[in-house]
Amino acid sequence: MESRLDRKTKKKKRGRKVILVLLLLIFSLLGYAAFQFYSGYKMAGEDQMQEDYKFNGVKDENGKVNILLLGVDSRGEEKSRTDTMMLAQIDPKTNETKLVSFMRDIYAEIPGYKNYKLNTAFYLGGPELLRKTIKQNFDLDIQYFMIVDFKGFEQSVDILAPEGIEMDVEKAMSANIGVSLEPGVQNLNGKELLGYARFRHDEQGDFGRVERQQKVIAALKDEVLSIGGVTKLPKMAGSIQPYIQTNMSKLDQISIAKDILLSNSSDMDKLTIPVEGSYGFGSYSGVGSVLEIDFEENIQALKDFLSGKSKDEAATE
Repeated sequence: MESRLDRKTKKKKRGRKVILVLLLLIFSLLGYAAFQFYSGYKMAGEDQMQEDYKFNGVKDENGKVNILLLGVDSRGEEKSRTDTMMLAQIDPKTNETKLVSFMRDIYAEIPGYKNYKLNTAFYLGGPELLRKTIKQNFDLDIQYFMIVDFKGFEQSVDILAPEGIEMDVEKAMSANIGVSLEPGVQNLNGKELLGYARFRHDEQGDFGRVERQQKVIAALKDEVLSIGGVTKLPKMAGSIQPYIQTNMSKLDQISIAKDILLSNSSDMDKLTIPVEGSYGFGSYSGVGSVLEIDFEENIQALKDFLSGKSKDEAATE
């Protein structure tokens, strides 16, 4: 008959085996992730962003994390222009993510310069001058920035979704986007998805483009959250890393990515600045066509959106 001591000894041995198996599994997963990250990183070769940007980020007073997301098409130029200007706000307490798109043609005061289109701030002084411009015009503090070159975007999409990302293309698109798209539901590869997000040569102009950019971000998040998408994250992260400039540490990036992936809904709350009915059109010599906006109305709309107030709640105050 087996003694109590023998049973305890066997139980301890089983416990050690379980721990050993778990440790081996963890190390295997870490090794797999590191290998995939490196293999993705090598895909960029020597073609990567080199600019060392200055950024004096300011923390949000309510403890939320504000990140300035910029998409650029460098094309080897010394100064890049940004097609995409978004603010991603993450609430670490609730894992809620909100997305604000700023129209690039907003006629704004740029500190140290005369009034120009909002995206000219980046051309003149990089993300730091754009941060100052947004603070001066919209009273919004931004802690981090992340610049993504469009070539890295294309590559990472193809790794994440080799069969393409499903998108309902509203109309035929081809002007100045490098691809030709036909209307209808279809799977778009990285180059096609980028072209879809950048198209603006129709009656909607930049407003349509911003709406498509927000649709693309939401579709990519859904793909990342899928079972297949999660396994491709290390390689995707490695492939896009050489095309990213940011003031976030690697640990900050991992923490923020975790918050976004764990957010309560795949449908992020989205806002476009200027809000409907708060702008008109103008034109200035040396600047071209611009959006002249009611800054007070848009500042209030931005604050209400980021604080979680509905339009009805804001109207009763």
